[in-house]
Amino acid sequence: MATNKSNNTAGNTFFKYIKMFWTIFIVGFLSVILFFLLASWGALGHMPTFDQLENPDSNVATEIISSDGVTIGKFYLENRTPVKYADLPQHLVQALVATEDERFYDHSGIDARGTLRAVFTLGGSGGASTITQQLAKNLFHGEGSRNILERVIQKGKEWVIAVRLERQYTKQEIIAMYLNTVDFVNNAVGIRSAAKTYFGKEPKDLTVEESAIIVGMLKNPSLYNPARESRRKIVTDRRNTVLGQMVKNGFIKPEVKDKLKDKAYKLDFNPENHNEGIATYFREYLRDFMKKWVKEHPKEDGSEYDIYRDGLKIYVTLDSRMQKYAEEAVHDHLANLQEEFFIGQKKNENAPFVRISEDETKRILDRAMKNSERWRIMSEAGKSEDEIRASFNKKTEMRVFSWKGERDTIMTPLDSIRYYKHFLQAGLMSMDPETGQVKAWVGGIDHKHFKYDHVEQGARQVGSTFKPFVYATAIEQLHYTPCDTIIDSPFSMPKGKYGIDADWHPQNSNGKFEGPVTLKYALAHSINTVSAKLIDQVGPKAVVDLTKKLGITSNIPEQPAIALGAAEITVREMVAAYSTFANKGMYIKPMVITRIEDKNGVELFRNAPVTREVMSKDVAYAVIKLLEGVTETGSGGRLRWGGAGGTGYHRMTGYPYALTNPIAGKTGTTQNQSDGWFMGMVPNLATGVWVGNEDRSAHFKSLTYGQGATMALPIWGIFMKKCYADDNLNVSQKPFERPDNLSIKVDCWKPAVKDTTDVELEIDEFNF
Repeated sequence: MATNKSNNTAGNTFFKYIKMFWTIFIVGFLSVILFFLLASWGALGHMPTFDQLENPDSNVATEIISSDGVTIGKFYLENRTPVKYADLPQHLVQALVATEDERFYDHSGIDARGTLRAVFTLGGSGGASTITQQLAKNLFHGEGSRNILERVIQKGKEWVIAVRLERQYTKQEIIAMYLNTVDFVNNAVGIRSAAKTYFGKEPKDLTVEESAIIVGMLKNPSLYNPARESRRKIVTDRRNTVLGQMVKNGFIKPEVKDKLKDKAYKLDFNPENHNEGIATYFREYLRDFMKKWVKEHPKEDGSEYDIYRDGLKIYVTLDSRMQKYAEEAVHDHLANLQEEFFIGQKKNENAPFVRISEDETKRILDRAMKNSERWRIMSEAGKSEDEIRASFNKKTEMRVFSWKGERDTIMTPLDSIRYYKHFLQAGLMSMDPETGQVKAWVGGIDHKHFKYDHVEQGARQVGSTFKPFVYATAIEQLHYTPCDTIIDSPFSMPKGKYGIDADWHPQNSNGKFEGPVTLKYALAHSINTVSAKLIDQVGPKAVVDLTKKLGITSNIPEQPAIALGAAEITVREMVAAYSTFANKGMYIKPMVITRIEDKNGVELFRNAPVTREVMSKDVAYAVIKLLEGVTETGSGGRLRWGGAGGTGYHRMTGYPYALTNPIAGKTGTTQNQSDGWFMGMVPNLATGVWVGNEDRSAHFKSLTYGQGATMALPIWGIFMKKCYADDNLNVSQKPFERPDNLSIKVDCWKPAVKDTTDVELEIDEFNF
């Protein structure tokens, strides 16, 4: 009896434990189900809707795409540009799957085996997250919480979202979406930005080794950052681990890994930001344009497009190759010319300012201080003016610009302002005069250190480049021809005429008078008295009226001195105005955008040329022939030089232009050598170049380096030589088209070539 009772007790205990086990199991199982149900219902926090899964909310960068199909810049909060699965190389996909989720193609979002392994090893032998779960995390909540309870809830939500994503998208779409969401550091979000940033190429062009490096970064992008030289060993080891996983999964042969494992990787590191890359000044101009555009072109629901998030595609007229050549031309010339400027300032105690008083210098530096970022920040922080000024006289460590790269130094902020005032700046714009499409835009020498755009913002005195407008007015109104003769002799304009407040006695730069000369010769040699006589005959108002028709909106005074260039005009306006002559008298407004699309390729905007007739074809062609004389026998003649010889800066550059094709051009130099210009045209490309210091009181002391033919013309010559060397650009070397039944005499007997030495005899005197 005792034995039976003992057996019954043992049996009851056994059944009790069995019942307890199943109760715990069922409750646990139901709790897990309830947990996931609550997560899916949104009871544990926001869950994405069907629409959000269909259109995941991610910050997509706006792309700026050149006319030759190259992305030249982006606007972004996160530098993300999505790519499709078809744009991914197969070995990149294989590296990803082999390393991050070996059973990716076998599960439906959750890898049960990986999850159990992670549970029983407490995560020691590998993570449990599938690629789909990682995508869910990246899309809908980002970095995991460090709070255990919150992380458990997040993990549950990831599982639910992962299953939904697997139902919504194909495996290929999930891989592409995942790679598009990863932050690869260094401003590279998504695989396309990573490939461009680290290797300077599109994802489809990545090699197996490069793909392994990028996939290796997924474990910890900051730790395995290949751009950090100190991380080279661990990045190499991580790359080899990925290659090993690819061997293990049969994606590559062992000999491929063996060949690559000891190979030192090479980067083409190009971090994408708003101060680097090509066309930085143009991109900033475009940003301002787009801020206005989005207000005028709302979405269907009335909201504005976000240029930093909505993934717009802006197709622009710039040609990436021509833009590159233009920037190289500016760099090649000014890096050398700047050395001459520094040499010339060595004995100047008030460098870089020339012939100005101490008070004028103080005003310049004071204005620069108040416009500086330092002043703004300290002012917003509540610092007094005395405290701010004192800070400008304290030595500090800083990195400053130089043509040989940024350099570390110690100086006061005030000294750095004076240092930066030394630098020659430049503005270049090039456009097709027949279409109005702007092909190159260089607003300055370095956008990080010099923000001012000398194409669009900087109106400067134009010197002799204004004279063709005077000649064009005379040809149109007085029916002059390039072959007509005018007397180069002393000329005076009395006080009161055209509103001038003193007698005006314009002088030629060489102090000489040549007697009878043709208009073509007079413009080629920039004879001041001839320009003065012509504006006296037509009147300043007629010339100003013409400039307005030519698209110049800068304020030009109706004063006779404008005949010698006493007018401030932007490079952009000058190029458009000159293009009218090449475009047979038709003004065409410069165009920088062809169309804008949304991220799905739907066209939102298409640009159309804005044109108007300004003058007849005959008058326009006559001006072209005048301008050709400048490069044939005048101040632009050095473009014809083909080697060493002559004096001056051209010989030092080592760039023999030797251009033999017809070129219509005009140099310009203003008083004190403060501004140097060259406007040059061939039938399908008009380009304007300005060079000078930020402040007009900082300049070369002599004409040897300070004239337009030395400061600006070489940039045009270098740029055009590069363009002509690229056959794909099809820049014309043909003559300008001659109108049928031309009514204006343009074929003149060429006079004997007089002095065409390197010194440009065209400095304009504006004083009355």
